[in-house]
Amino acid sequence: MEIPILQDIVIILGLSIVIILAFNRLKLPAILGFLIAGIIAGPHAFNLISSQHEVELLSEIGIIFLLFVIGIELSLKGLASIKRIIFLGGGLQVGGTILITAAISTFLGLPMNTAIFLGFLFSLSSTAIVLKLLQERGEISTPHGKIGLGILIFQDIIVVPMMLFTPLLAGETPNILSTIAIMALKIILVLIIVYILAKYVAPKIFGWVVKTKNQELFVLTVVVFCFSVAWLTSTVGLSLALGAFFAGLIISESDYSHQATANVLPFREIFISFFFISVGTLLNLEFFFNNLLNISLLIIGVILLKMLVVGITVIILKYPARTVFLALFSLFQVGEFSLLLSGVGKESGIIPENIYQYFLAISIITMGITPFLISSAPRMTYAILKAPIPPAVRKRLENIKKSSQAEEEFSEENLHDHLVLIGYGINGSNISKAATKAEIPYVIIDMNPENFEKAKKNNEPIIFGDATQATILKHAHIQEARVIVIAISDPGATRKMLTSIRQFTQTATIIVRTKYVRDMEDAMRLGADEVVPEEFETSIEIFTRVLKKYLVPFDEIQEFINQIRSSDYEMLTSMKKSPHSPALQHLNIPNREIVTLKVQRNNHQIVGKTIEESGIGKNYRVTLLAIHRDRRYLTEISPDTVIEQGDLLYLFGHPNNINHLNNLLSFKSH
Repeated sequence: MEIPILQDIVIILGLSIVIILAFNRLKLPAILGFLIAGIIAGPHAFNLISSQHEVELLSEIGIIFLLFVIGIELSLKGLASIKRIIFLGGGLQVGGTILITAAISTFLGLPMNTAIFLGFLFSLSSTAIVLKLLQERGEISTPHGKIGLGILIFQDIIVVPMMLFTPLLAGETPNILSTIAIMALKIILVLIIVYILAKYVAPKIFGWVVKTKNQELFVLTVVVFCFSVAWLTSTVGLSLALGAFFAGLIISESDYSHQATANVLPFREIFISFFFISVGTLLNLEFFFNNLLNISLLIIGVILLKMLVVGITVIILKYPARTVFLALFSLFQVGEFSLLLSGVGKESGIIPENIYQYFLAISIITMGITPFLISSAPRMTYAILKAPIPPAVRKRLENIKKSSQAEEEFSEENLHDHLVLIGYGINGSNISKAATKAEIPYVIIDMNPENFEKAKKNNEPIIFGDATQATILKHAHIQEARVIVIAISDPGATRKMLTSIRQFTQTATIIVRTKYVRDMEDAMRLGADEVVPEEFETSIEIFTRVLKKYLVPFDEIQEFINQIRSSDYEMLTSMKKSPHSPALQHLNIPNREIVTLKVQRNNHQIVGKTIEESGIGKNYRVTLLAIHRDRRYLTEISPDTVIEQGDLLYLFGHPNNINHLNNLLSFKSH
């Protein structure tokens, strides 16, 4: 029996492999390769696809999986933290784009209903492309990533009212107010259901499934859960993608979100390719080349318009210049939901065929250049911010009066021999409390609006801004500081800050907080005097407790801690080596080792069992000292402590016994 869609899948993916291999050699993004594969296989080129509708359905599945993964990584708390961006930022961006587009279109002679509808189309950006690229670059949680995510979520929600409003623009006269009221009630109902599922249903279901220790059942449950919530939202008129996003948010509240992400990623990568290919099939090459000049001018106009609106929106949200540029370089394209909405407008007669073809060309080309601009955004932003500023503007910046609340509450002129604290997270707030108690003058720099508001409520001397920028550093009198503490979790931003700070001062002591030991060498090379890695400090605490159990004298334990911090940090960075210390002799126990062992394989004799049930001490003759699980350390180990897959075990015992246990729990054989 012949299956037409199977032939299309082979042709599409085979063509994609060839193109992406070539693009990989040329160091071009894969998304562009998929778009070109769609153009080649589409009806306006070689017409290699016979099941266009089925390919579009596969592309919908790709978008579902993409938004599902984004939802898992964000969580309900994360979504609540960007509600201002979603509603204020999204409303300003969409509303501003519609108004300006409608005004320009009316000026060019288009009817008012067509002008407004074009505003609808151009106000939407590509959720699929932007979020995929930001996720690959690890920028979803950055300020510009959160702005992009918040505005895109608002756009996905506003598509529904736009579709309801389209018949009214077309001259049809349904009772639009009652329809919108019913839709609002449905949305409220969906949100209530989502909350109930996240709070009460999902944790129990996944708890039951995980207890079965059946990997296939877990994968099946994740996929069914994703599609079920997507189907629920589609039944009330919302998009499938938004439903998948809600499903991800629900699972993010459980303890199994990381494993769910790992299971879904392979599906996402396969199906999302069909989305980009299906977009490429829409481009009419003959129309494109016949109207190349007009299309090029329109593309430039649309990009500049969207960048202008996004830039103004981010400025109103009170983000610094760097974030403004990074955001506008991300949201300039026309989105996939615009393609869906344009089809409705074409059927309703709001936009004629020639305008529809212009719109398709603009959409596909702006999508195609998105990977280039997003990848180049940091370099372009840096170049723009470093560009020469007119003398009048520079003088105004340098002579800014103390107009902000932060500047009113402390005198910058009195900042001398002070502490500059970059970042007001948990570590930053604790350091500020200690500085207050020790009566050390200090100033905080932070560009996170929530942190800024928190600091203001606590009457902290804080400057809102990006600490990579020279103007902000000058306001903090960085050149007069004695100590500078960088207390953020972004290695890329930390490197930029170190470079900027060392241009102002070579004498200040810079202390950097880093999450991992591997980041230490870079920080030291760029000018940090001391680097405190969280993971190694935790190890020191664990080994200190081990020494206490072996009855090592207290003064020798303190000497051990001091030497670890002063010598072993430097040894880990491969910058200095210290001789063996007598204080470490208590660790030189013959034929015994203290090691860490990762629980990778789901061995049913050990994983899921308590220490007593597994017989880890009696059968394998090793001692379990501590467990690292889900970013926290379990140091109070008892016979009832359960060993779980993914745990990092701190063990003490004979090397042969540890190797035997490792063979049972590792994917590799020894």
